Amino acid sequence: MTQSISQHTPLQNTPAFSPQISVPAIYMRGGTSKGTFFKLSDLPERCQVAGESRDNFLLRVIGSPDPYGKQIDGLGNGSSSTSKTVILSPANNSHDKADHDVNYLFGQVNIAKPMIDWAGNCGNLTAAVGACAINMGLVDADKVANSTDNGICEVRIWQENIGKTIIAYVPVYLNAQGKVQVQETGDFELDGVTFPAAEVKIEFIDPVDSSSDMFPTNNLVDDFDVSGCGLNTDSVKATFISAGIPTIFMNAEDLGFTGTELQGDINSDSETLAKLEAIRAKGGVAMGLFKDVSEAQTSQHIPKIAWVAPAQSYNASSGKAVEAADIDLVVRAMSMGQLHHAMMGTAAVAIAAAATTQGTLVNQAASAGQSAKQLGEVRFGHPSGTLLVGGKTEQVDGRWQAKKVSMSRSARRIMVGEVFVPADAF
Repeated sequence: MTQSISQHTPLQNTPAFSPQISVPAIYMRGGTSKGTFFKLSDLPERCQVAGESRDNFLLRVIGSPDPYGKQIDGLGNGSSSTSKTVILSPANNSHDKADHDVNYLFGQVNIAKPMIDWAGNCGNLTAAVGACAINMGLVDADKVANSTDNGICEVRIWQENIGKTIIAYVPVYLNAQGKVQVQETGDFELDGVTFPAAEVKIEFIDPVDSSSDMFPTNNLVDDFDVSGCGLNTDSVKATFISAGIPTIFMNAEDLGFTGTELQGDINSDSETLAKLEAIRAKGGVAMGLFKDVSEAQTSQHIPKIAWVAPAQSYNASSGKAVEAADIDLVVRAMSMGQLHHAMMGTAAVAIAAAATTQGTLVNQAASAGQSAKQLGEVRFGHPSGTLLVGGKTEQVDGRWQAKKVSMSRSARRIMVGEVFVPADAF
């Protein structure tokens, strides 16, 4: 005789009931990253200020921490490029934010740990901030309306994480109903993104504090102590730079690389990943970011670690041929412990600043076969293809400064709606 299961028997492994709350959100691609965008005033009240509640809320939105590494129960996609959050708010135009349109706060969500890194910016998602701010109504309506004269709305962004100004030139158009809208589709192709879209030009203004040196060790090239990191040498040449995001550049050959590596060559090799993380930790100490290498675990977003080599031909991850004659150098960079599938926008700022400063390892790689020279822009090869960046650097009172760095990206809304989070999660 079959025993029936009572309809009142509770399901196993089901915790006490907690309702879900819904919060307005926009899911956007910016450059080669994706993130969940919020308007500050839309967040639950206790999440409108920095702290544990906000962090826990955003962790649950993205689906972290996830020991499986997939973020199945959230909006993250199991990669550093998609485990990202953005909070936008009106610019209050205090003295240091005069004439800005929007405040932009970025959070890099750790996939496996209950941690959000607020220490730096995301240059890729920066491309989506201007468009998102317009769509959220955070940019003055008259300014947006007047931008139809030339089809470009200049959005001045205050990047709260690093306290810097970024200008996004967002294409707009007048729709059939006479309303100004952001133009999201177009024919601009960005390597690392499958489909073309509208071009968004980005300018990073004074990406280095005027009171500090772009090169924190006061050297363009250092002898970097990497003893105990698993290399066949105790010292390698390195350029330490703080522009866009603190970054450690080394020559590919010193690490046993060619500079044409793809994700599968690095991310599947646990021994190589451990070596690179050990080097990153030591570099953070050398740059003054950490007092001890153990502190590196608390801030995986900075510094970045990258390696460069002279221009050479290779096949990108899509199979597309990248010809040496079409680029100035090759660069590979790590993000949150993994080789990035393309190039982080903030690291691209560092590349532009270093490449346009005569004498750095990046400049030397771009000037291979000739004496180091002052460059105005470079096109570098990355795992997904190429990227053109420009920069203007100069010495002021004996300190190197990057006055402006520029690049072109694209952005697109993927979803506009509400994200649901269990009320007991934060």
